[in-house]
Amino acid sequence: MRGWMDKIKSVLVYDADKEFYAKVFPDSVTRLDLMRMRTMTYADLTTVLEIERKNYPFPWDEDIFIDCFKVGYGCWVCEENGKILGYSILTLGVGEAHVLNISVDPDEQGQGIGRKMMENLIEVAKGEAETMFLEVRPSNPGAIALYSKLGFNEIGIRKGYYPAENGREDAIMFALELL
Repeated sequence: MRGWMDKIKSVLVYDADKEFYAKVFPDSVTRLDLMRMRTMTYADLTTVLEIERKNYPFPWDEDIFIDCFKVGYGCWVCEENGKILGYSILTLGVGEAHVLNISVDPDEQGQGIGRKMMENLIEVAKGEAETMFLEVRPSNPGAIALYSKLGFNEIGIRKGYYPAENGREDAIMFALELL
């Protein structure tokens, strides 16, 4: 239990030293260093839903996010100077972690934010799960490349998993061993 609490604390605690060094020694920290992961709240849902709608032709609705809160899934946002840049949702149980949703504002993509969020999810899952799973659309090569770079391996296909403009789209299943 204590290990899990330490992981949560590390996600929630803000490192003021980074902000100080950014002001005094601007070249000593990167933009990613100044971004922080924090627990998503109900107040974040307006922005989270905007990002969701920008990224997906069949977005989750507010009720799905609220259900994630209610059942206790790990819900985080990545922010910079109070601006939400992306969000991620993870479920843990029976030795498994499952990434349910991860999304970066389209205006912020390609800058390492998705990697930062995935690394956070992996860190949270370590010690709580043996394997982390996720699904991704074959039409999302950027996400596929990120997951591969992080050590995920393709383990299968879920036929017709995602809604699509012309019917359904398969999902590529990925897994990462956390042991």
